[in-house]
Amino acid sequence: MTELQKLCDKVPSFPDDIAMTLLEEELGRPWSEIYSELSPSPIAAASLGQVYKGRLKENGDLVAVKVQRPFVLETVTIDLFIIRNLGLVLRRFPQVSIDVVGLVDEWAARFFEELDYVNEGENGTRFAEMMKRDLPQVVVPKTYNKYTSRKVLTTQWIDGEKLSQSTEDDVGSLVSVGVICYLKQLLDTGFFHADPHPGNMIRTPDGKLAILDFGLVTKLTDDQKYGMIEAIAHLIHRDYDAIVKDFVKLGFIPEGVNLDPILPVLAKVFDQALEGGGAKNINFQELAADLAQITFDYPFRIPPYFALIIRAIGVLEGIALVGDPEFAIVDEAYPYIAQRLLTDESPRLRSALRYTIYGKSGVFNAERFIDVMQAFENFIRAAKSGGGEDLKGSMAELADIGTQQSTSLVPAFPMTISQPEQPIKARAALAFLLSERGDFFREFILDEIVKAIDAISREQLIQIAASFGVGNATPVFSMAPVRARALLPTITEEDRVILNNVEKVVKFLTAGNLSNPTIDGVCILNCQHSAFRKLKVYLTFFFCQCQDVNVVYLVQELLPVLPGISSKILPDVLSRLSSRVFARLIREAFL
Repeated sequence: MTELQKLCDKVPSFPDDIAMTLLEEELGRPWSEIYSELSPSPIAAASLGQVYKGRLKENGDLVAVKVQRPFVLETVTIDLFIIRNLGLVLRRFPQVSIDVVGLVDEWAARFFEELDYVNEGENGTRFAEMMKRDLPQVVVPKTYNKYTSRKVLTTQWIDGEKLSQSTEDDVGSLVSVGVICYLKQLLDTGFFHADPHPGNMIRTPDGKLAILDFGLVTKLTDDQKYGMIEAIAHLIHRDYDAIVKDFVKLGFIPEGVNLDPILPVLAKVFDQALEGGGAKNINFQELAADLAQITFDYPFRIPPYFALIIRAIGVLEGIALVGDPEFAIVDEAYPYIAQRLLTDESPRLRSALRYTIYGKSGVFNAERFIDVMQAFENFIRAAKSGGGEDLKGSMAELADIGTQQSTSLVPAFPMTISQPEQPIKARAALAFLLSERGDFFREFILDEIVKAIDAISREQLIQIAASFGVGNATPVFSMAPVRARALLPTITEEDRVILNNVEKVVKFLTAGNLSNPTIDGVCILNCQHSAFRKLKVYLTFFFCQCQDVNVVYLVQELLPVLPGISSKILPDVLSRLSSRVFARLIREAFL
């Protein structure tokens, strides 16, 4: 492995005179007419080509000039031809489950693309366009198309050091940016840079992440992207029946194969991988190795497109482990996946989000809900790193959804509210839930809140009735078709579970540290405006059964998002609550 690492940038160079001759042939004129200066020897040499540092005559820009090795295309073509023919022979042996021909075809197609530097330049330009809005802290060198051909590539020169060798304090943050960047490619754009070796990931002097060398890329379909996210959701719940079906969709298992013998084997592999911390602590490379082992005994194969992904993610994980031995790629990936589930409006991902929260049982899981929201907030923190917040990256700005300040701190209330010295800002999870993009996810918690209010209301009525001795009252109208005791509400174990769930979620959404806001110099706690009084009374009533809930603090925390609550939450809650109570009374009284 140590020797193979040298292929990245420490391969012996080929003669400079041959390189200059090739450069002139490819660009159609002497190099001195294009570049005012060019380093006398290569700055770096890799297995396919070598790089010179130069300066363009026309504008003085510093550039990197990559020149392809002579006869590399012919040499590799012969190698691939021999390996592919060997694969055709191996197809005669059913016990060999690896599709060598398919694998070689996938690699060969990507490899021939990698040898076309025009294609590489176009890939880099396309990649930069995909990243500049969401992740402006990711830098891609500009391609100078006028001075690029199939065997010569001229790009912007970028100073920096290998991310894997940097000792700067922000390396961990840049690794997080790199993980988001690669997950965005894998699960969003479908345009995947499949060659993230240490020589291609650079920390720039201003603390950005530069990604180089776009010769080797792979493209994924929507089915493949969505299928991977669905498989992760099923993995979180250890729903191995569903995972096996996911593997069929993703091409790991051929259509029509009997899944019964494979299911227990996959279940054992994933159970071992999930030990000691669940899905977040899975070692990706070990899991990939275990899955590869299954291919020898069962009709299970690693699809050619996924071989490139395994390689890329494995290398990315290896780079991160150099600086952080505790790094876990799946743990780092979960925040991006949570963000994708929360913000993507495709029906398949909406279904995957619902499954993540409710599982197979269809019962709301507060821990999962909180887990997704925490991961979303972790994603925002990661997206802000490496300069993402200062550069106004759209992913970093997800933190500001629903919390933008207008001329008044709370537009729905009188303008007498003064602006605090330190603007109050609700936590990102709560702001997201109250935003338009949070509509779908908000439905989950609204259903539980309505059930909880109904349950608390019934418990309060039971206590009031008991104090008056109503619980054992004799029916006045014994002939009426209504059970008298049915009019007295009951509290079930399910109600208590719902109350517990809502208490957990609200405590999470209202956690934080804030200073007291004021209205004309008076603390909000003493505010007598009817809207604030009603909110305080309502919350005091709602949390009367919850321990350790500071209602005054809760009002304070909810202040920045009161317009969202008043316009989006309360009308919906009241409508659902009235329908639920009416239906329950009819059901209990007359059935």
